[in-house]
Amino acid sequence: MALPPGFLEELRATTPLPALIGRRVRLARSGRQWKGCCPFHGEKTPSFYVYDDHYHCFGCGAHGDAISYVMQAEGQSFIEAVRGLAAEAGLAVPEEGPDQAVAARAARDSLAVLERATESFERRLWLPEGAGARAYLARRGVSEATARRFRLGFAPGRGALTADLAREGITPAAMIEAGLLRPAEDGQPAREFFIGRLIFPIGDRRGRIVSFGGRRLDDSQTSAPKYLNGPETAVFSKRRTLYNLDRAAAASRAGGEILVVEGYMDVIALDQAGFPGALAPLGTALGIEHLETLWQVSPVPLLCFDGDEAGARAALRAISLALPLITPERSLEIVPLPPGEDPDSLLGRAGAAGFRAEALARRQPLISALYALTRAQFPGATPESRSGFFDALMAAAESIDHRSLQWEYRQALRDRFFAEFRRPPAPVGGAKGRARGAPSRGERAAFPSLPRLRAAPRPGDQTRERVLLAVLLHHPALALEVEEALSGLALPAPLSRLREALLAWVRNAVMAAPESADVAAAAGLNSHPALDSPALIDHLAESGLGEQVAEVRACAPVFAAPGAPPADVAEGWWHFFGFSHRERLREELAAAQRDFEANPTPRAERRVLALREAQNRLNAGEPDPAGNDGEGAGGNEAHGHGIEGRRGGAASGFAEG
Repeated sequence: MALPPGFLEELRATTPLPALIGRRVRLARSGRQWKGCCPFHGEKTPSFYVYDDHYHCFGCGAHGDAISYVMQAEGQSFIEAVRGLAAEAGLAVPEEGPDQAVAARAARDSLAVLERATESFERRLWLPEGAGARAYLARRGVSEATARRFRLGFAPGRGALTADLAREGITPAAMIEAGLLRPAEDGQPAREFFIGRLIFPIGDRRGRIVSFGGRRLDDSQTSAPKYLNGPETAVFSKRRTLYNLDRAAAASRAGGEILVVEGYMDVIALDQAGFPGALAPLGTALGIEHLETLWQVSPVPLLCFDGDEAGARAALRAISLALPLITPERSLEIVPLPPGEDPDSLLGRAGAAGFRAEALARRQPLISALYALTRAQFPGATPESRSGFFDALMAAAESIDHRSLQWEYRQALRDRFFAEFRRPPAPVGGAKGRARGAPSRGERAAFPSLPRLRAAPRPGDQTRERVLLAVLLHHPALALEVEEALSGLALPAPLSRLREALLAWVRNAVMAAPESADVAAAAGLNSHPALDSPALIDHLAESGLGEQVAEVRACAPVFAAPGAPPADVAEGWWHFFGFSHRERLREELAAAQRDFEANPTPRAERRVLALREAQNRLNAGEPDPAGNDGEGAGGNEAHGHGIEGRRGGAASGFAEG
């Protein structure tokens, strides 16, 4: 059965070879590849190596791709192996028939035509007629050796390529099929696609020429595009092809880094400077197919776009496209360039050492680049800008399909946002370490004992989390201090929606009246004129969260009654929090102490005292007020899933809603 080469290439590209072979062979990482004991001959010392697109045994010489592996390992025929792999990859095998056989022959014929065309273009570059193209390459610093390695060529005037290929017996129809001639139209005969251009042959992952790119040599104003790629054909698809993929993949297997740039000349300049892992899309934005191809070559390819606004937009677009696809095993890094530079110009100015120092040394993990590039979309410090920035970060995190990685990104992005925008407490007068009139640590009243519950806690594993939300419903100003800790809780969807809506309302209210927050901070109060509990509850009810509000308010503790002292409310909140998240409580206390030492305001002191009292009560082994006596003091801190384990009888501490 004849199958189209394009289908087989796609099948190989979408079949992760290490995962396929790893079903039968115990593989271990060895640099960029994997190794194990050969499944085709008995051995005790591993000599069987698995790369992204092939395997090789240095003991018995077994070699092949995914299809040949299935054939050898499972004794299947070629078509059986293809059908099995295609079913796993979700690809439909083209039906057997005369049309498929014709298509396969046409593809082979086109590859042969394109190879003859490459030879014609190469030869003409070094003839007198290619002098202009050679001069352009010299101006760009491309050596003759590099030009020959990349098989660069020149397309002269109209009819030259047709004449060259006609002497090889290649017809205009075959040239049209290969993407070398424009079909006849409007009474005009077929004509060459590339005329008067420097030619860049484009290879597939096996190095076979599948199309060409051409650069106009005359940079004067003209309607002709500066760069031109060949048309889509049976053997060429721009969205699936990367320039220099075959050489870059070989460099990656040898331990080099994959560096994605924007254009042909960037790739060539990097290769000439000693960076053979460079490749580029073909005049299109980086797409999903490109990313999948890159990850087959390297688990963490580097994206290096131009150092201008267009390059920043391209990088952010590529990141947004990649986020739903990343996993702990595959990601991206971003290489920012100095303003106004592209890889070619930076190499020309600073050389290979300068490129390493000014570009590669400044590479950013995906999350850092995401934060920085998204921040640039929301300049300024207005409430609208900050709110839009936060929402964009959370939307980016939510787009990640991998659940645990999504959670990690959400938490890390929240931490960076809060670190940048946290409002420092306003300095106040008085003795160092204590505001005028504030009680000393020795004078601070002990944390009042929590009364036993008058009603049993809600069933399920989120009792404490409902309590924490209930406190904030009645004292929303406390959210200004506990937002980071609250955001880290793993909550079921209904409670998560309530939390996000509550925090968003608090942020918006504070941003709309920032001067009130300054007054409250200076006074050392856990209050804010704009943060009114009835207004918050009404807002949540109008947002469709009335049922969740009622459920949470039923868990409101006594210490959070309206009018309760702010210090007692804060201490109670952290006390409940600490039973499930003791390690995080210790971290919060350490951070609060550092803040107090750096800026000893009443607000900072109150936070330290509240956290310290909660910590002391946990260390003393005080029973869990949510009814989990002896079980919860840190037992779930690693997972953050709320109350788990044995529940006691009726616990106490909750007020009637």
